[in-house]
Amino acid sequence: MSLGKLFYPRGVAVIGSTSKGKLGYELIRKIVNGGYDDVYAVNPKGQGAHGVPGYDAVSHIDRSIDLAVIASPAPTVADVLRDCGKADVKVAVIITAGFSEVGNTKEEAQIAAVAKRYGIRLCGPNCAGIINTRYRLYPTLETHPPQGDVAFVTQSGALGGAVLSWAEEQGLGFSKFVSYGNGVDLNEIDFLDYLVDDSDTKVVALYIESVSDGRAFITAAQRLTREKPLVVIKAGRSVSGQRATLSHTGSIAGADAVYDAAFRQCGAIRVDTIEEMFDLCRGFVTLPPVKGRRLIIVTNSGGPGVLAADRAEAVGLRLDKPTPKLQAKLSTFLPPVCSLENPIDLTVEGTESDYRKTLREALGEYEAALAINVCTPYLDPLPLARGICGAAAAVTKPVAANFMAGRTVALSLPYLKEHGVPNFVTGERAVTVLSQMATYEEYKRKNHLLPKIPVMIGSLPGDSDGPLLEPEGMSWLGENGIPVPEYRFAVSVDGAVSGSRSIGYPVVIKVVSHDITHKSEVGGVITDIRTDDEVVVAFHSIEQRIGERDFQGVVIYPMITDALEILIGFSRDAQFGPVIAFGMGGIYTEVLQDISLRIAPLNYDEANAMIREIKAFPILEGTRGQPTRDLNAVAKILVDFSRLPFCYPEILEADLNPVFVLSTGVLVGDVRVIQERRNR
Repeated sequence: MSLGKLFYPRGVAVIGSTSKGKLGYELIRKIVNGGYDDVYAVNPKGQGAHGVPGYDAVSHIDRSIDLAVIASPAPTVADVLRDCGKADVKVAVIITAGFSEVGNTKEEAQIAAVAKRYGIRLCGPNCAGIINTRYRLYPTLETHPPQGDVAFVTQSGALGGAVLSWAEEQGLGFSKFVSYGNGVDLNEIDFLDYLVDDSDTKVVALYIESVSDGRAFITAAQRLTREKPLVVIKAGRSVSGQRATLSHTGSIAGADAVYDAAFRQCGAIRVDTIEEMFDLCRGFVTLPPVKGRRLIIVTNSGGPGVLAADRAEAVGLRLDKPTPKLQAKLSTFLPPVCSLENPIDLTVEGTESDYRKTLREALGEYEAALAINVCTPYLDPLPLARGICGAAAAVTKPVAANFMAGRTVALSLPYLKEHGVPNFVTGERAVTVLSQMATYEEYKRKNHLLPKIPVMIGSLPGDSDGPLLEPEGMSWLGENGIPVPEYRFAVSVDGAVSGSRSIGYPVVIKVVSHDITHKSEVGGVITDIRTDDEVVVAFHSIEQRIGERDFQGVVIYPMITDALEILIGFSRDAQFGPVIAFGMGGIYTEVLQDISLRIAPLNYDEANAMIREIKAFPILEGTRGQPTRDLNAVAKILVDFSRLPFCYPEILEADLNPVFVLSTGVLVGDVRVIQERRNR
């Protein structure tokens, strides 16, 4: 069933008491006042309200009803849905609370089952309703927002109501609003799918606390973001959701970090506050696309211009100095007192003409502009607004404004809005929006579709549950095309000597044990061994340090020098499935927390983006005369490794740490694989 029946119903039945002050009474009032007139009241007494006729059952209404809005007590909802089924109702919005949010899962499951039996799609329960401003449909208890181009989908009805109340104050109009509450049926994925093709919506804003299906969410969001922006507020950034695990990856990939990775991968832009959401939606609705990161700031006061410039650089915009050609052009009409750097400071004497000409000339070199007007009380801000709007109308590039502050600029703000130039409370907020808009355009230019999930299923070496022994893990990696160094496994001193000779000195010897996770912490790794005698000493030393713990032997590797160490790993997230982690490796991984994450499997675009996201990327690139590392090999091992969780579903977590990155190629230096324990 298309959600068109939800937003464009032929008839609406409101089920609930129509006594004054009751939810049914208020819902009918809202619908009638909004201008929708095909509405009917349903309650046991058959009472109408606000001129709307009343019936004692939906099935007794003598015309087709597409949408039922249910506000009757929780114990009655299942019977109401049965009646709706008899009347061939297509979709129901259940305002009624008192279900799973208070532990009443039994009745929630019952209403879902009844709706499924009759083919009724459900929005809710425990929701704040829906709005379609262009259809004049307002079955909600919340404030009616201005008509506009933003669709707002929210898991929280209370937050949704607050956003609607702020909409007019913030100057943002809505096309559609939907609160889906407990999401027993319809949820964020369904609404994202619907809004892709909604011609009334230019931007989608989403508030979620969790997603119902992580991978389906990514797919739906990617379909949407290929066509229009998605702005997301996700509650729950705290570390309380993170779990302690045996692997580096599991401890680093906390739940919120995984959501960040998912949003990045599907092109959604995450914001932290309602104010940021309003700012960004206003920018997307009002401004042309931001197709580059070169920004020019034109101001009449130095301080606010510098603050905006500082913020612009912090969020990745470029404030290149104007070229000599542009400076020469500006100097033909600007007085010598003006600064022709970036920001361009027109001083307090800047005029309407100065703003218009400066912005028009500058936008020949830059992709976006911010015009700042710090208005002293004796000046009229309206001429400057005219100048800025005149420049914006003459170009196809985005021009944002920051008129400050308060009553001194109040008369000019309607003019800016009328002419399509959004005004932001501070220059810092304006440049943040421009940066986020540039990020979205960069995303659209790339291929971010998830690769097909591998269908091949393999089996792990060994017959034990829990972590694999390191030699088993190395064997498994090699069989799957992951580059590993030559190695030998030895259970005796003689075997260790023989293995070291065959590899060739110098070598590294490491303990092999089921009981030891971090070998270096217990003295289980000895490096730069150059003779047979040193092998004997190292073997006995490791054996002694292990004491009573499990000792399976040692694994021997060639000594690798002149390499940088990285970490690659995966863990399984409850919502999104396998998650890949990448960062600098070695003993400081968890301390530095310089990690990038992605949902598996990866393509090469995502792998290369992960590599460049970490703060230590310049080290890999070859800073201060160091050799450049083989970044193509790093990307390849990321892509190849990201497929293994699907081929081996029994693996819970795996770490490659360190992976040695050489000038040519990569080699895995250590592996830890944690598999699911099976019942014996």
